[in-house]
Amino acid sequence: MTKKDAAVGGFSTQERAAMKERAAELRAGARRTKGAEKAAAEEAELLAKIAQMPDGDREMAERVHAIVTTVAPDLAPKLYYGQPGYARDGKVVVFFRSGQMDKERYSTFGVSTRAALDEEGGFWPTSYALTEPTEQAWEQLGDIVRRAAGTQQS
Repeated sequence: MTKKDAAVGGFSTQERAAMKERAAELRAGARRTKGAEKAAAEEAELLAKIAQMPDGDREMAERVHAIVTTVAPDLAPKLYYGQPGYARDGKVVVFFRSGQMDKERYSTFGVSTRAALDEEGGFWPTSYALTEPTEQAWEQLGDIVRRAAGTQQS
């Protein structure tokens, strides 16, 4: 963190940009109509954001999108701090963060407090690092999405 970053409340440039994007997302959502038109607009925004991602992260985000929309079709795509999120009743349940866009070592897949993942023992992960996932890792991610969404396996 540079002195300039520390002087502005301790937030990095990327963190400030994410907060601005989130504020813009909330304003845009408030202006939209309800129903199918709103859902289509939010999915279009999410897909456009994925298309802008750097190689590698774009492919992972596309795979995450395909998995979420397949195993938990009741979760609605929407931007979450400028990156892909999937929500129920307007609240994000699972999300993807591009490591390259965040200038981080790796991308992450995460679950919010709205996810239905409470495990015995009171201890469970809330985010997963994604570098070059194997097919087995993608299957595990699908299981996590299914559980987080409360969707039964068919």
